[in-house]
Parts: sequence; structure tokens; C-alpha cells
Amino acid sequence: MNFERIPYLTLIIWGILAVAFFVALFTRQWSNAFVTCVALTLTLLPTVFSNRFQIQIPLSFLAAISLFLFGTLFLGEIFDFYNKFWWWDVLLHGSSAVGFGIIGFLFVFYLFQGDRYNAPPWALGLIAFCVALSIGALWEIFEFAMDEIFGLNMQKSGLQDTMWDLIVDTIGASFGAISGFLWLKERSLGLSGMIEEFIQNNRSLFKRFSRAVKNKDNADK
Repeated sequence: MNFERIPYLTLIIWGILAVAFFVALFTRQWSNAFVTCVALTLTLLPTVFSNRFQIQIPLSFLAAISLFLFGTLFLGEIFDFYNKFWWWDVLLHGSSAVGFGIIGFLFVFYLFQGDRYNAPPWALGLIAFCVALSIGALWEIFEFAMDEIFGLNMQKSGLQDTMWDLIVDTIGASFGAISGFLWLKERSLGLSGMIEEFIQNNRSLFKRFSRAVKNKDNADK
């Protein structure tokens, strides 16, 4: 594992989760130990995925993923931040949905390689939005499964909590997908820099698009 490609924030979160896991085992708080173990495992997955498939994920994105999982599973469940702070759930779901929108856009963009004939920018943005919302729905299923199987309380008020989460997911996914759309239109909306960084760092995944950009630059000269 290349620690130079891991954000300091992620390393700190790993350390906190590892200590919390062993403390929970020592004090026989089995539920906390399980939740902490799940959180630690999920924060490790992006780095393992990056190393396995030789994909350079922006450090800011890796840190954001770790922070989201730390906030939702560790702080949210073990320290009950969801009930202590009414805005905690909205903040996490909204920010994660934006990230899902970016992930959805990059995945769709990889499939179509920026081919405007097969998929114009608005279509890429729409598909990215659908992918992001699907990920949000899968997360709700995950919460339901954790509650039903392990007796947790991730869904809080049940249907009402789920529906508000999906509404926030929709807003966040729209923002992420629009960021991708505007990037294709050579405009900027906050997260466009992260999209540009990912594509620049993984040019081997976007060979056709890179050739098209190079040809365009040569033509402009």
C-alpha cells in the first residue's frame, strides 16, 4: 500500500477506528465493535480498489469518502449524532449524493469516452444523476438490512427518514451531475476541478477523449 497516496485525514480516521475497535472488544461492547469494524473496512475499500486497478483517485475524494463513512457509521451510530444534531443526516446525505453524482458522471464518461455523437453532455449528466440516485437507494437498503439483521437504528423514523434521505440524495445527485455537464461544456461549478484532476491522473482510461483533446489543441494552434 502506497501511503503517499493516502490523505492524512484518512490515516487519522483509520487510527481512531482501530483504537475504538479494540476498546470496544476490551469492554465487550460487541455492537460498537461490529459497527466500528464495518466502518474501518469500508474506509479501506477505496484505497484497495485504487491499488488493485491502478486508478489514481484524487486525495480530496479519498478523504471525503473516509469522512462520510466515519461520520455516518461511527459518529452517527455509536455517538448518536443523528439524534443530537437534526442537521447531521441532511449534511451527510447531501454531501455524499454530490460525490455519488461525480462518481456516476466519471463512470458514464468512461463508458462513452466523451463521444458527443453517442452521448451528448446532457445525456451524460442525466445518466450520471440516475447512477448517483441508484447508489443512494442502495445505501438506504443497506441501512434497512443493518437495522433488520443486527438490530441497529440507522433508519431512525423509518419511512419518513428514508424519504427525506432520498429527497436530499436527489438534490445532491443533481448538483454532482450538473457539475459534470458544465465541465463538458467547458464551464465550471465547484467540483469541476475534481473531475479534471481525475481524468488528468488517469489518462489511460480515457485514451479516445485524450486524443480528441490533443487534436483539438493542435487544430487551435
